[in-house]
Amino acid sequence: MKMNTNSNVYTIVYAAVMVIIVAFLLAFVSSSLKDIQDNNVKKDVKKQILSALNIEATDANVDETYASVITDNLLNGTELTEVSADEFKTSYNQEIKGGKFHVFVAKLENGETKYVFPVYGAGLWGPIWGYVSVNDDKTTVYGVSFNHEGETAGLGGEIVKPLFKDQFAGKKVLNAEGSVALTVKKNGNAQGENECDGVAGATLTSNGVAAMLLESLGNYTEFLNNK
Repeated sequence: MKMNTNSNVYTIVYAAVMVIIVAFLLAFVSSSLKDIQDNNVKKDVKKQILSALNIEATDANVDETYASVITDNLLNGTELTEVSADEFKTSYNQEIKGGKFHVFVAKLENGETKYVFPVYGAGLWGPIWGYVSVNDDKTTVYGVSFNHEGETAGLGGEIVKPLFKDQFAGKKVLNAEGSVALTVKKNGNAQGENECDGVAGATLTSNGVAAMLLESLGNYTEFLNNK
């Protein structure tokens, strides 16, 4: 018995079958690409960490460069416990919230040691995050990298640009009392060894960076003071 192709039943069955087929194909494609997507996210995070050390890497060499320079560690008091490379994270926000504070120890080609700390906060339109590297003296900033989810291009989005980031190099992380003092002031108002200028016209994003540094780096105060 042939089904009436003009009937409502035929239309419903046909539509249902097509939905199932399309859903299956989408699930298959998503599953097939998941490993590639996850690997790309890992590469991007590694690039951000390396950028805080003023090391630029490409997709082709980022894994090798990262592995040759950096070890991931968890902070226990003032001591560091190395984390297996197989446990590499692509976000450290939940780790921080869970009381797990990562310290990336970098051994540069010139023999110098640097420490890199992940930082997380909130900008005007969404999350902001980054990485702050300090010299072996645990006192001065070596470099930074920042990123954001949705800050305004040309305003808050400028936190990713060298003009904003480069001014952090050489700034002091702590004040004389040993508390975190590295901060961002309204554009044009930065003074002294702990302060950087915010982005012009992006006061709320700049304030978000300042709060992020104070809160996130505050988790490492004991480590930073342990010379």
